[in-house]
Amino acid sequence: MCGIVGYFGKREAKDILMNGLFRLEYRGYDSAGIALFCDGDINVTKAQGRLKELEIKLNCENRGSIGIGHTRWATHGKPSDENSHPHMGCEGTFCVVHNGIIENYMELKEALQEKGCDFLSETDTEVIPNLLEVYNTGDFLETVQKVVSMLEGAYALCVLSKEFPEEMIVVRKASPLVVGKCDGEYFVASDIPAILEYTKDVYILEEDEVAHIKNKTIAFYNGEGNAIDKEITEITWDLESAEKQGYPHFMLKEIHEQPEAVEKTLAGRIKDGTVQLDLNLTDDFIKSIDKVAVVACGTASYAGRVGGNFIEKYLRIPVEAEFASEFRYNDPIITDKTLVIVVSQSGETADTLAGLREAKSKGAKIVAITNVVGSSIARESDEVIYTQAGPEIAVASTKAYVTQLIALYLLVLQLGKIRGAIDAAFEKSWIEALIKLPEQITSILEQSDIMEVYAAGLKDYTSAFFIGRGVDNVSSLEGALKLKEISYIHAEAYAAGELKHGTLALITDDVPVIGIATQKHLLEKSISNIIEVKARGAITYGIGFEGEGQLRRTVDHFYPIPDALEDFAPILTVVPLQLLAYYASLLKGNDVDKPRNLAKSVTVE
Repeated sequence: MCGIVGYFGKREAKDILMNGLFRLEYRGYDSAGIALFCDGDINVTKAQGRLKELEIKLNCENRGSIGIGHTRWATHGKPSDENSHPHMGCEGTFCVVHNGIIENYMELKEALQEKGCDFLSETDTEVIPNLLEVYNTGDFLETVQKVVSMLEGAYALCVLSKEFPEEMIVVRKASPLVVGKCDGEYFVASDIPAILEYTKDVYILEEDEVAHIKNKTIAFYNGEGNAIDKEITEITWDLESAEKQGYPHFMLKEIHEQPEAVEKTLAGRIKDGTVQLDLNLTDDFIKSIDKVAVVACGTASYAGRVGGNFIEKYLRIPVEAEFASEFRYNDPIITDKTLVIVVSQSGETADTLAGLREAKSKGAKIVAITNVVGSSIARESDEVIYTQAGPEIAVASTKAYVTQLIALYLLVLQLGKIRGAIDAAFEKSWIEALIKLPEQITSILEQSDIMEVYAAGLKDYTSAFFIGRGVDNVSSLEGALKLKEISYIHAEAYAAGELKHGTLALITDDVPVIGIATQKHLLEKSISNIIEVKARGAITYGIGFEGEGQLRRTVDHFYPIPDALEDFAPILTVVPLQLLAYYASLLKGNDVDKPRNLAKSVTVE
């Protein structure tokens, strides 16, 4: 969601800050602003709307070599210039940008108003610079540490003060922040792409840590205020990998990157014809697992459901797959024999991180599946399977989902072997199928023009329905999510067998229904459900294996996927669904990479 950048060095800060903010656009935002130290004062410029609006407001007088910037995704207060960051205290001494939510801000705000503070915005953030002014001890670090101890919630902060013109303080709690270093310059960001042009050497702040930049040096402190040493992490991917490379949109680029992404996820994990994940879990624990909980949000949760399906099917362990936003509030039954699988592209998803901590407090072992090395979820888990998909920029997740599925298939194999539930013949069949996937996905992408035609037929409808059974139902959920989040067409996914229990009432003439049918033991039933909606006048689209003649003959429009082991159908069926959503959005004239009201990395609950 919101993005933070900061610069402390010798160059003009304005251009560096704006460049960093542009690289954070994918996170989603509705306003932006920057603050620059100039001639002993802090100059703040803010604008509602896109960064181009902020650029127009900035002028050649906005100079200085120290500054902070922010892109805001509205949580407290509507999008407006007043609610944009950075925020100053009412005395104009302290200036702050903030990601996250201050949960006790109303209590703090009322106390500050009693002390005479005037507030200019509706945000929770504005309490922070005012608290800094009220509790200013004359020592910048001490003042920030005192105020931070009063805050409840999640926050990443970057702070300037007119009283301390050669200093900047950065604080992280439950919201990611990194500090890059290069030749006496420091670059602050909520995500690495914002600063990768300038440095590959970064400090990744841990929970409750503070970074104090002063006179071109940096010092770090933990939550107790004690000085600590931190090691630099070298970023191994480059900025070019985060660019469009000739594609009109990041989403289309990332859809087409999926064959390579699958290869990267598999790389080094299949040796001598067998899966070797080198899990940091003992065999005794794996054999003792009596329950698996899958915790994730959105697209990642659907990947988790697919993985959970095969854990139950082949390992015969009960699985509960739950949205992370519900998990910890449902008082989950977790013991020291529970394995919790958390799935998050960014590794910073607030609800998923909270669920991880809840499960860990109850004694569970945690396996994380994430794309970001050094992320909060990665650091706090017992074991991490990195998807190695490279940067995913578009808000609508594509290659992250497919690589999460690959990681889950590998996990099923590894756990199954240790538990004795999977034999060598089964492992061999799955490995052979996994290795074929990049080529099969490529063949689907070569037929993308078919989905462009289907999207042209769908784009003017207000509703569409997706149906499937078993794992095909999970694929239908992901397909519906993709369509509605970027095309804004209302899309509902339904277990096909439940149609007669309500949804059939909504099927009338010319309503589009997308049916997914890949599971042999459910094929006859799935086709019967498609016939049911056709009888009510629906226009039907079918996705199934190339060699499946009955489904092809039943639906009005058919999209074939390569014949494959049916367990891997969720990977193959999702690719045409991604293309359908992309082209529908494109044909409707939407901003494909930045759908309204959504953000890439959801770092607040």
